[in-house]
Amino acid sequence: MTVNPSLTTGSSEGQDVTAGTGARADVTPAPVDDRPHVVIIGGGFGGIAAAAALGGTRARVTVVDRRNHHLFVPLLYQVASAALSPADIAEPIRKILSRHRNIDVVLGEVTGIDAAAREVKLAGGGAALRYDRLIIATGSTYSYFGHDDWATHAPGLKTVEDARTLRARLLLSFEQAETCDDPVEQQRLLTVVIVGGGPTGVEMAGAVAELARYTLARDFRRIDPAKTRILLVEAGPRILASFPEDLSAYSHDALKKKGVEILLNKAVQEVRADGVVVAGEFIPASTIVWGAGVAASPAGRWLGVEIDRAGRIKVNPDLSVPGLDGVYALGDTTLTLGEDGKPLPGLAQVAKQQGDHLGKALARNLTDGAPLPPFRFHNRGNTAIVGRNAAVFDFGKRKLTGWMAWVLWAIIHVYLLVGFEKRLLVTIQWLWRYATYQRGARLITDVEIIRRPRRNPAPVRDS
Repeated sequence: MTVNPSLTTGSSEGQDVTAGTGARADVTPAPVDDRPHVVIIGGGFGGIAAAAALGGTRARVTVVDRRNHHLFVPLLYQVASAALSPADIAEPIRKILSRHRNIDVVLGEVTGIDAAAREVKLAGGGAALRYDRLIIATGSTYSYFGHDDWATHAPGLKTVEDARTLRARLLLSFEQAETCDDPVEQQRLLTVVIVGGGPTGVEMAGAVAELARYTLARDFRRIDPAKTRILLVEAGPRILASFPEDLSAYSHDALKKKGVEILLNKAVQEVRADGVVVAGEFIPASTIVWGAGVAASPAGRWLGVEIDRAGRIKVNPDLSVPGLDGVYALGDTTLTLGEDGKPLPGLAQVAKQQGDHLGKALARNLTDGAPLPPFRFHNRGNTAIVGRNAAVFDFGKRKLTGWMAWVLWAIIHVYLLVGFEKRLLVTIQWLWRYATYQRGARLITDVEIIRRPRRNPAPVRDS
């Protein structure tokens, strides 16, 4: 797709444009000039990569996100399991892009896109960002298959708030079990259910098992954390379905050795505050983690374009959105086909490569009108950690398991963290944990969760 490099923001001369609900004020930070304006929605892997590739070019670039930080989502489960603090895996977007003088950042929530007026609508006050080129990198969220009310009792792992909520619930369950005199309720408090046998579910199950059996082993007097019941529920025939069968089998055996119960071919039918119903059986549980099903952001509905059942936008090979001039989409919010004709997986490396490719291609296009080349994904391998000294790594033709895969997993994840300071800090903490089995982020900071009454309070004992 060739885009006219002389196109400028004809509608952003400081005037309001009527779009849908009425006039909206352009809140683009940079003053309007003859440079084309590129708006990027989303500060995840894809959005940050695209912005960085456009840094120092002739374009005015504005990155908009409803949060002020870039989050390393693949390590959120370590925040939820008290291994890392949120600040260890997050960095302010402004800091990441601060060296590029042509890039501005707007903290705001996008509520829609008016492709005809070429503007991005923001929540509150009728504000908008007018664009010449638009990159949509809004990611995905978990799908509860029509039961959105389940999210209250079974958070997923997409945000810092999710991870902190799960960490608080997990740690509080041990505290409440310590002072509970009802054996049935105590067992419920010491039961964790993880829904979904993908990488998130497998990694969370392994992390919780090690937290209970090693880190907390000596911290309590009346309960034995090692007796915590951890269930991993998968509706399919095996965990890690996107990996080869032998790596799936290895992970299955490794989790069982850690004491994790794996329920296969069983779907969750109901999620309640006090447990879940699986294949007709009620399982009392205090902590429920959701890692099953993915739904794209509502960007496809904003644009009114063709989407698949998961809400993903079907894009052209050059990542442009069919039928919309100057609009592109990447990452989890798109259905992008690889060279084999199969959809690319929703991995950080896919979004990062797409963002870098699109940013560089747009920079050339805006300079000399060069057409955007098709995106080609270069698979760097797929990996998942099962626990201490146990991981799987799929390179396609080659596969690794065990300690070597675990070390490689750690190296790659440290490398992908933004900023030298983060990499050094996380590396030191991992080395300390490896040597001592200790975790330093075991804080319960949610006051409302602490004050919340128990389901079955223990009777008062005479002192």
